[in-house]
Amino acid sequence: MAYVAVDADDRLEEGPEGLEFKSFLGADARADQRTQSGASNVDRGYLTDHSTHKGPSGFWTVEYYQPYFDVDTSTVLKRCYTTLLPISPSYLTMLTPSADLYGPFWIPTTLILALFLSSSLAASISSYLSDPGAAYEYDFGLLSLATTIVYIYTFAVPVLLWLALRYIGVGEWGVADALGVWGYSLFVWIPVSILCVIPISILRWVLVGVAFCLSGYFLVTHVYPILAMADAKATRLLIIVVGALHAGLALTFKVLFFSYYVVHDIGPGADPVRRFL
Repeated sequence: MAYVAVDADDRLEEGPEGLEFKSFLGADARADQRTQSGASNVDRGYLTDHSTHKGPSGFWTVEYYQPYFDVDTSTVLKRCYTTLLPISPSYLTMLTPSADLYGPFWIPTTLILALFLSSSLAASISSYLSDPGAAYEYDFGLLSLATTIVYIYTFAVPVLLWLALRYIGVGEWGVADALGVWGYSLFVWIPVSILCVIPISILRWVLVGVAFCLSGYFLVTHVYPILAMADAKATRLLIIVVGALHAGLALTFKVLFFSYYVVHDIGPGADPVRRFL
């Protein structure tokens, strides 16, 4: 029997550490394999598919405002309740970390219905107490009037202020923040409009005054710090414009929706001066 001497390869003597597995597939084949593996994992729910990720949307698109409606009811109610308590520790930070648009939309919408229903009820009560036999006809024009006034004040005013601040150079305030401040400031008018059904003139004036002070204070405390960020100190004078518009809104509510009264003894030989309850 013949034997042949074979030289041992030095790499075999290094042990398992010297072995190396190599792939004979091309780069494209490996990429396709990873893609198929990732797709199968997505189907199983292990991975998230980021291929359909969209970039940030502009403020003119619906997608831009969708996160602002992602808020629970308890948070909205807490924010509404906080607007009535200026001494609350969270009064100045109630709209942080982010404002929502759910409350600022439903609050003015509810206020419109409250103004129409309460003014119609107050008018019918006053008409009945003045002349029980007279028929009363509801004025549905008040509904369209309330809608126009409330929506213009709630949405047009803050958007115009936001645009003015952007033009000046104050960019720390977003349009959603401005809409949130104006929307939540109107919450106090909802219970006030209901209480103004009571046919007592002096009580209505008191209620309107309380609502004006509470909502006005809320606006000032949340808007003035933003105006103070501007380099031009004259920008702070815009708070006077905000206060004047708010005072005009309160006076409009009182004249158009809370001015019904009971008339006594109007006729021949009676006192021509109308007396209020």
